[in-house]
Amino acid sequence: MKSVEQIAAEIVAREGGYVDDPDDPGGATNYGVTIGTLRRLGRDLDGDGVVTKADLKRLTAGQAAEIFIEHYFRRPRIDALPESLHASVFDMYVNSGANAVKILQRLLVAMRIPVAIDGIIGPQTIAAAGRAQAAAPDHLADAYGIARRNYYYALADRRPASRKYARRRDGGKGGWIRRAEEFISPRYHLSEAQHRERVATWG
Repeated sequence: MKSVEQIAAEIVAREGGYVDDPDDPGGATNYGVTIGTLRRLGRDLDGDGVVTKADLKRLTAGQAAEIFIEHYFRRPRIDALPESLHASVFDMYVNSGANAVKILQRLLVAMRIPVAIDGIIGPQTIAAAGRAQAAAPDHLADAYGIARRNYYYALADRRPASRKYARRRDGGKGGWIRRAEEFISPRYHLSEAQHRERVATWG
């Protein structure tokens, strides 16, 4: 399995550089780190006493990876989940915060393993995820990835401004869907026809 440092480096590469998309509720980002996160952590990188987009632009890939490992992997306790889930849940936590955990918790409930859906990785969720891994060792990571893909589609169903992240202009799979499928075995990837059928109602 990959180390957390390798996973973080891949997340940083996947996120890319500075982006300030008005349709992104998270606001401006650099290597996936949002301006809100930088302010919350007090990272005044230019030393002018305030954290602004100028600081975000100065953020390096290495600094972003360090932030992710500490605040999006260790502190949420993703490291306490089964190793098969580390990469996908970590990647999703960077992308969507506590929703990454809620997706897992809903999956566990669907597997008839009772757990509170609160977005927090505590003893109950850790034990439930361990039971799920033992019950389906070859399928849990795929099941989570599929649940994640479904979450993205459902989010775009509800929020038209987000559809550009799930569907390209030519109708093909958008970045969200391709990102989710990086963590799903190829046999469970949607065909282009299946994807287009899924988004057909978006107009």
